[in-house]
Amino acid sequence: MPTLLIVHHTPSPNCQAMFEAVLSGATDPEIENVRVVRRAALAATPADVLEADGYLLGTPANLGYMSGALKHFFDQVYYPCLDTTRGRPFGYYVHGGNDVTGAVRGIETVTTGLGWRRAADAVTVTGEPDKAAVERCWELGATLAAGLMD
Repeated sequence: MPTLLIVHHTPSPNCQAMFEAVLSGATDPEIENVRVVRRAALAATPADVLEADGYLLGTPANLGYMSGALKHFFDQVYYPCLDTTRGRPFGYYVHGGNDVTGAVRGIETVTTGLGWRRAADAVTVTGEPDKAAVERCWELGATLAAGLMD
């Protein structure tokens, strides 16, 4: 069964709302035969990445960059997963207080280096996520999971 790995750092209510919407979309009952595994960014391992068929990443934008937790995740998995995971689909969401540019650039740089293929548009939100932003998160989760269906 294909596996979608959701790696997230969820330190705030705004990030939590986005994570819950992504998870709800990924686990929608209409999506069949896809296993969804969620890991906090500080707990995710190279084995988690190697066992997954696609990835969904979530982070706040902290001081102009992705969270230290997501950066730590990338530092831990980059070389062990570099050759094996090329071409696998991914998507991501980022929440920031007023700017997410640096976080987006960082994620794009690392995933390009890994050779992952962006399978959906990123969801970026500044301030409190409104209904439309939550819906985009739901769609992001559903799109990534549905893309893995047999």
